[in-house]
Amino acid sequence: MYGFNRGLDKYFLKPVSDGYKWVTPDFMETGVSNFFNNLKGINVVLNDLLQGKFQQGAADAGRFFTNTTIGVGGLIDVASEFGLENNIEDFGQTLAVWGVDEGAYLVLPIIGPTTLRDGGGLILDKAANPGTYVPGTGVLEGISDRANAESALNFINEAALDPYVFTRESFMQYRRHLVNDGNTDSGQYEWDADVAMEETVDPMADKAAAGDGMGKGSSLELQSAADAKAGRSEAFDDMLKSYEQASLKMDRLTQKKSIENRAGPTRSDHSIR
Repeated sequence: MYGFNRGLDKYFLKPVSDGYKWVTPDFMETGVSNFFNNLKGINVVLNDLLQGKFQQGAADAGRFFTNTTIGVGGLIDVASEFGLENNIEDFGQTLAVWGVDEGAYLVLPIIGPTTLRDGGGLILDKAANPGTYVPGTGVLEGISDRANAESALNFINEAALDPYVFTRESFMQYRRHLVNDGNTDSGQYEWDADVAMEETVDPMADKAAAGDGMGKGSSLELQSAADAKAGRSEAFDDMLKSYEQASLKMDRLTQKKSIENRAGPTRSDHSIR
């Protein structure tokens, strides 16, 4: 399913997203994105209350009403200027607060990565969103979300040694970060990273680690397991370095594009026109 989504994105979703970005001025893109984020404010307030976050719920309700009224239906993010930050709360997080386990990791068509718990919560999120009941709204929201995710997807494609494992571990860490309100357990992160590296190592390493503990053969197996562990650590370090290099590259490209936009068309551009 992950491969299917990548193919669909390459041959359909990305071209549509690029066309949307090409024909739509930046201020309109921002307005559309703000509008859909504001609609989600209803879900945010509802889940604040279900999780017992009454103070945050009051602030999020103030943000929603501010952007809906002064912000012209949410097209302009006025609330952020007033210090009302945008919080992310959904039914998946609410189920987690209520003690529901995240369950198995899933990759759904078009929707992408999720879990059994978050997938169930997604149904409730859609049901509580007024935009769900307006024909064509979901399509426009999907195109807007794909356009906003361009940089992140480019980063994964350029930096990740294994895009599937990177996407899975990033998603799981992000969701746990939201559920814990930013109180991430670093030990849990290290454990997840180690699990991710396990999938790139020869399965014989696991057999060596589970040796029978008898004589010289057992020592050799233990040494093999240690070497495999060192290999995983080195591979993970290399992966982090590649992420950093790709991130720097993306920053340089963004800065270059920003400078070119401010400079305007060159003389050669005018001559061509």
